[in-house]
Amino acid sequence: MAHPDDVDFGSAGTVATWTDGGLEVVYLMVTDGDAGGFDDGVTRARMAALRRAEQEAAAAVVGVRDVRYLGYPDGRVEATLDLRRDIARVIRQVRPDRVLAPSPDRDYARISPSHPDHRAVGSAALDAVYPDARNPYAFPELLADEGLEAWTVREVWLTGGPNADHHVDVTDVFDRKIEALRAHASQTAHLGDGLPEMISGWLGANAGLAGFPPGRLAEAFQVVPTA
Repeated sequence: MAHPDDVDFGSAGTVATWTDGGLEVVYLMVTDGDAGGFDDGVTRARMAALRRAEQEAAAAVVGVRDVRYLGYPDGRVEATLDLRRDIARVIRQVRPDRVLAPSPDRDYARISPSHPDHRAVGSAALDAVYPDARNPYAFPELLADEGLEAWTVREVWLTGGPNADHHVDVTDVFDRKIEALRAHASQTAHLGDGLPEMISGWLGANAGLAGFPPGRLAEAFQVVPTA
């Protein structure tokens, strides 16, 4: 993901269902979120440290213990070869079956998930999955200097895009999603008691589009087979 809190807004409920089912999940944050927050009295360096701590607390709520950071500047991410290499490195280290990433496509119906950092990270992540991580001759230094063998990811789940085709019922873990979001106090404290209502409105709309029964809540994804 591009920033701390991105995974929790889009996918914390789904991640909780994965870890509850025995899956191991590793988070990779491309930036430290240093351009976030609402307090002019907090330096950007302090904000970065604060947001790392918030993300680790949020991750623990949904059963994730391994959180990694690349340290790119918040608000200035581009889908460069360097970023592709850095994501491919972590893919080869972790060797995942599934990669969760932001959609590289802009959603004109709901613009907020289409932050330029999100789209850049989504594009770089897809390129890192195919072809970079699986091709031993792409970024050969990863193998020659770091001993990281090529790895093929089976599928990518994209979040925040306009073409969702898969929905996960997160009704039973909704409280944990909210707890994870509240851990990002620098980003969500100003929402106060309105946070659950806002999030349940989004997830209820997803569930309705998926044809789930009334009262259910869902997170939405576009699943891309990549094996």
